[in-house]
Amino acid sequence: MTTHYTDVVVVGGRAAGAATAMLLARAGLDVVVVDRAEAGSDTLSTHALMRGAVIQLHRWGLLDAVRAAGTPAVRRTTFHLAAGSTVVDIRPGHGIDALYAPRRTILDPLLVSAAADSGAIVRFGFTVRELLRDADGRVAGVVGTDKRGRRSHIRARFVVGADGASSLVATHVEAPVDKIGLGASNYLYRYWSGVETDGYDWAFRSGTTAGVVPTNDGLTCVFVGSDAERIADRHPDTYASLLVEASPDIAERVLSGRPQGRMRRFIGRPALMRRPWGPGWVLVGDAGYWKDPISAHGLTDALRDAELAASAIVGAIGASESAESERMETYHELRNRLSADLFDVTDRVAAGNWTDDDILGLLFEMSAAMADEVTHLSDLASWPPEAVGACHRTA
Repeated sequence: MTTHYTDVVVVGGRAAGAATAMLLARAGLDVVVVDRAEAGSDTLSTHALMRGAVIQLHRWGLLDAVRAAGTPAVRRTTFHLAAGSTVVDIRPGHGIDALYAPRRTILDPLLVSAAADSGAIVRFGFTVRELLRDADGRVAGVVGTDKRGRRSHIRARFVVGADGASSLVATHVEAPVDKIGLGASNYLYRYWSGVETDGYDWAFRSGTTAGVVPTNDGLTCVFVGSDAERIADRHPDTYASLLVEASPDIAERVLSGRPQGRMRRFIGRPALMRRPWGPGWVLVGDAGYWKDPISAHGLTDALRDAELAASAIVGAIGASESAESERMETYHELRNRLSADLFDVTDRVAAGNWTDDDILGLLFEMSAAMADEVTHLSDLASWPPEAVGACHRTA
């Protein structure tokens, strides 16, 4: 059995984990990223990045690579409601003039490569089995096995759980729950080619929702949502009928295209906001905060919290116990402040008990809830933060 020593070990190498690792490595910390999946593997996603996430990729110097991968620019969003359709143009600002929705086979490897280029060690095919703890109970690393079953320890000052809504890290530390939702929608996802679209399309009708998201390789990710009974099977006729119900205009354009790959189903679960830190551990991405996909904001949350958490960790490394707690609690409070309103309105939409007369007001609330986040992210300075001077490498 081998033992590796590092400042931070990040469990999970997708968007949230890779971004956190990249930022920590850029700040001068020793970082190891582990993920049980294979490098570059795909995952179910709505793909859409909202303004806050695009601002971050621009600041991190990664947006040009997203564009170079052939990711289409999104310069307008159309909302399809029972009362009619409304087009909202994406206004230039904060250094960006469009939104993007890269495939996860583009975005995740891009962030992983940026982390590795910044000095992080990345180990795919490594499954975390348990957490290490010091004599005082502080989390002090992980125990895991590689693809050949070889066991190793990675000891670290901090363990970052970026391992999804069913996070092993969150489970092992028994992370307290700050907030839990009640709504839970269910979705069918499918890629299509040959679909005419000039941006994001979102459809909301009582009992049914849909989204159209243009992504790489000439594909469009199209999802439909409804209650569990109506999403019970993955039959193409069910998908098509729900799409027509959500928006005849969207259905005509999508069903004139060509389906690509298999249809995938997502079974809803209530939103969950966990306390994102404790002695030696930190949560980012869905591990710390998960909500229904109908907001299409999950990736934006993931990148936001990666930066907030990384800043807190940089300031906490080598600090006194009280200073560490202060830094980490600042991350906790800021994450909750930037998330609370969107958490609540998304949960009400996901519950599905709204009427066609209600939804416009809920969408205005959703838009307003994102504004504070955009302001905060656009005001952040270039990485790394000044607190890097307090960094201390683990021997």
